[in-house]
This record gives sequence, structure tokens and C-alpha cells, in this order.
Amino acid sequence: MADAAPVFKCTTNQAFIFIKPHAAEDSCMENVKTVVAAKLADAGISINGEPLVIDSKAIDEGKLIDTHYYAIASKATLKKPAELNVPADKFEAKFGVSWQSALDDGLCFNAIDGAKELGGLDAKGLEQRWRQAKKDDVMIKFGGGFYCAKLDGKYVFNGFFMSMRDTYVAEGKKIVGYSVSWDESSLSWEDFRGKVLGPTDPSTAPADSIRGAIYANWEKLGLAKQPDTGDNGVHASASPYEGLAEHMNWLKKKPENCAFGQTMMKCGISAETISAWSTDPQVVINSSGEKGSCFDALEDMDSLACAAEATKLNLLNM
Repeated sequence: MADAAPVFKCTTNQAFIFIKPHAAEDSCMENVKTVVAAKLADAGISINGEPLVIDSKAIDEGKLIDTHYYAIASKATLKKPAELNVPADKFEAKFGVSWQSALDDGLCFNAIDGAKELGGLDAKGLEQRWRQAKKDDVMIKFGGGFYCAKLDGKYVFNGFFMSMRDTYVAEGKKIVGYSVSWDESSLSWEDFRGKVLGPTDPSTAPADSIRGAIYANWEKLGLAKQPDTGDNGVHASASPYEGLAEHMNWLKKKPENCAFGQTMMKCGISAETISAWSTDPQVVINSSGEKGSCFDALEDMDSLACAAEATKLNLLNM
């Protein structure tokens, strides 16, 4: 008989945290885990179960980092150019050739195929070509996380993602994942991110935050270099819904086994919608029909407020 699903209160905030690969090296992982555990305990945040080490092989084969950064990765590794919603007018204005003809002539590639087409470039090599294309002004931005560059007469999408991906999937890399929870009455989601986790730039983080502590003590902890905005020690969910999506991706949890999944279902939001939103699609966000990021629309809200906003989004998008 399967174990019964845990029952959470509607006021339970549940997030996913992971120690990033640069802070999960063998030289520093245990020290960083100690910092994370202590800071969470100080904030009254519970760790659900044991931290889970996920190695690069699992991250690569399961496309876990690709799903995590879906909006970017979909153009780089998960979809072919023909599947992308490329603004044909902007493409032609930039490159002087129609989008359809470039596609028909087999000149368009996502990043992973483009690297092979350009002589078998590795992630670092493709990043160098990508940087040069930006300097040479043969690159266009179609929208947030949606770029195309002309490289050797070929059109490559989101080439920058491969080096990002490589920091997670290169041999020997790993993350340490945590499912954490707390009641919204004791700590707001905004304070969880701003005060417990610390801002994206760790140099500006409070000294007693997780990122601030790792930044200040990086040598003592055994990190190879001082953290920066990209390598800032840890990642954490930006909202209860993002926490749910990350539990579904990284921990392979079903919505009914997660705090916010249970809350969404009680609000009449279907499992299909919960799944569809997990890739951060553009959704209708107001009665005027304006569209925007699903994740952005729910960011930094506590569970009850997030559930109310998710219910509104669900009705707007029916």
C-alpha cells in the first residue's frame, strides 16, 4: 500500500532550495550544508527529510536544469527552431533574410545542435563565439531569454545557455537539494528571500543571511573563489507556486504531495493547469487581456495570497 500523502495547512509556505555546484564541491559541501542548516533553523524553517545530492549525470539525463530554466532552455536544448515563435519581421529586419527561407534552407539551430554544426564546439567555445557575435552586432533579442545570433552563416538560438548548463552537467558537478517549509504567519515569503536567503548579489546580502554568510566566509568554507551574482551559493524558489514547480521537477513530487499543490487543487485548479504553468508560460494576467510571465505574476507572495492570485489567473485563462 502506498504511503498516505502528507496533509499541509493552507498557510504553509513550502520552497525548494539547492546549494549550487560551485558551493557543492567536495572541498566545501559539508561546510556549506552546515551553514544552510543553521540559518534555516535560526529562521524557524523546517527541512523536510534529508538533503538530496543530485549529481551531474542525473541533472543531464533528466534535463533537470533545462526544465528549471525552461524559458531559456526551450530555445537552446528542448525545442527545434521550427517549434519556436520567432517574430519573422524582426528576424528579417536584423539579418536581411526571411525567417521562413532561413528555416527552409536548414540554417537555423538550437544551441545544442548549433554547437555541433559549428565544428563540435564545447560549451566554452560556443560561449566565446556568442560573446563575439554580440560585439559584432550580429545578434538580436526577441524577448526575455530569447536570442538569436548569426554564426558562420547559421542562425543559432540561446547559445549562452550551454555554458550555464555546463556548470551543472559537467562531470563531477552536483547540487544539494532541500524541501523546506514554514508557516506564513511566522515568516513572509519576501523576508524568506530577502533576509534568510539574501539578495542575488551576495555582496549586498545581510551578514546573517545564507548568501551573506557564504560570501563573507568563502575561504574558510573551502570555496574556490568568492561568490558573485551568478555563483551566489544557493538558489531558492521565488514563490509558493515556483516552489511547487521545483518540487515537481527536481524531487519528482506530485502536486497532491506538496503544500501549494494541495492548496491549488482545493481552489479548483486542475492538475493539468498546475503542470502547464510549471514551465512559466505567458498567461493572461488581467481583465484587459495583457499577458505576462506566470512566475512573475505570483512572485514573493505568501501561500494564501498566492492561491488567491493563482485562482484569478486560472479564471482569466479559461
